[in-house]
Amino acid sequence: MSRIRLVLVLALALALPAGAQSPDDDRERLRERIEQIQADPETRVGGVRLAASSFVARLYERHDFAPEWTPAASEQLARAIEAIEADGLDPEDYLRSALAQAPAGIDRDLLQSEALVRLLYHLLLGKVDPTTFDSNWNFSRQLPESDPIAFVQQVIDSGEVDARIEREKPQLELYRQLKAAYARERERAAAGGWKPIPAGAALKPGVSDARVHALRARLAAEGDSDAAGASAGDTFDPALEAAVKAFQERHGLDPDGAVGAGTLAELNVPVAARLSQLRVNLERGRWLLHDLPHEFVLVNVAGFGVYLVRDGAIVWRARAQVGKPYRSTPIFRAEMTYLVLNPTWTVPPGIFAHDILPAQRRDRGTLARKGLEVVDMKGNVVPASSIDWANTTPRNFRYMLRQPAGPSNALGRVKFMFPNSHSVYLHDTPSKNLFDKSDRAFSSGCIRVEKPLELAALLLDGQKGWDRAAIDAAIAAGKTRTVTLEKRMPVLLLYWTAWVDEAGTLQLRRDLYGRDAKLAAGLSEPFRIRPRAEPPS
Repeated sequence: MSRIRLVLVLALALALPAGAQSPDDDRERLRERIEQIQADPETRVGGVRLAASSFVARLYERHDFAPEWTPAASEQLARAIEAIEADGLDPEDYLRSALAQAPAGIDRDLLQSEALVRLLYHLLLGKVDPTTFDSNWNFSRQLPESDPIAFVQQVIDSGEVDARIEREKPQLELYRQLKAAYARERERAAAGGWKPIPAGAALKPGVSDARVHALRARLAAEGDSDAAGASAGDTFDPALEAAVKAFQERHGLDPDGAVGAGTLAELNVPVAARLSQLRVNLERGRWLLHDLPHEFVLVNVAGFGVYLVRDGAIVWRARAQVGKPYRSTPIFRAEMTYLVLNPTWTVPPGIFAHDILPAQRRDRGTLARKGLEVVDMKGNVVPASSIDWANTTPRNFRYMLRQPAGPSNALGRVKFMFPNSHSVYLHDTPSKNLFDKSDRAFSSGCIRVEKPLELAALLLDGQKGWDRAAIDAAIAAGKTRTVTLEKRMPVLLLYWTAWVDEAGTLQLRRDLYGRDAKLAAGLSEPFRIRPRAEPPS
């Protein structure tokens, strides 16, 4: 059985009609209890309806209806359930209260098995089904064993249930660092969080303002400044300016050292909202950080960054420009197969309909200024003046608009192709100045890369005839040229609004596409089995 099918088998098995549990000393009593649950899915066990009843039933059937849980394993499971709160998950999803109240016996044994299945299910697949709010989702998850029931049995019998559960969490440093950041924010929340800074004129270096005291205290609350300086005077001094810049840098703001409206808004985000932000990104970790390839290109859409990752380490990075909120860059996975040097650009239908055609109707010089040619279906250039633009619509336009290769081409000097149904790719851009903006949502969905020739050289490293000098020479020749990658490169377009960088600094970003709130709502819903666990292809 393939690993992808295994995910589906597990989800379907869990979703089948209820049924299964274990006795204390009498296997017949356990069998009868399981049959009762299977006959009536609404049967309650310790006040709980078993969501994984069919799977739990088969677990006991394989064990000849013997009880599963020893006192030692029970204690280990309880510790794991209590500890799961540190991962941003709710222990009540794993029956913490029900188990605490359940007396020893058949029902308690069944509840423990149900709790373990629920816990492993969330750690392996995530609590929230990403396909419910993202139809583009195509990331798959591989389970550690070919037989889910045998795997659960191994965890129970291991003698180290809590340690085995811990090993099913993402093991990458990113996840552990996010957990540590979440723990720190929980401590701050328990201590009362921080107070908002009152509204008013912008706070700038050199000014004196009573609100400076509140600013010092706020920056000290998260470690952006020394707590000892929180009681200093009301003058905005150089030390405070440095602290403001540190705060701005880790929130993706322009580090100008002044507290204007944007910085004030970020300072006044309450600690509860920051906790929620970290929780949803821990959930993204459970979705994505299990089965990463040895080498891949990663685009963090919310963080406006593109990276080349090898063996879990970032070996190259650059700033990126991504899709505007109303033309958002989709989140998906694909494989890069080729590059195009000196690409031409054919205007996509959406940009033609919404941008180019309206502009050309207003001003007949639009195409010329943008360097766009009208091309018929045979590749012949047609004079733009020969077209009745006033009566042209996206439906009756029988031509293409093409921009020739060159330094002013919208795709710049190179594009990186990973075929997908969204017509999204990475590319160079002539709009270099936009990389200096803190908010870089400027494109129509594709990803503009700040240092594209460096990325091209890395992708072609070791490929005969394509060192950096050869790439530069091919571009200087001006001819459009396709270069097939001998080694296909996975490309992961992801969405992270919180992460910890290599310096150990927590980075936080604005929720560009409004995804965090939906995910947070899903994390707060009761436990349920997903209708499907295998993502669409």
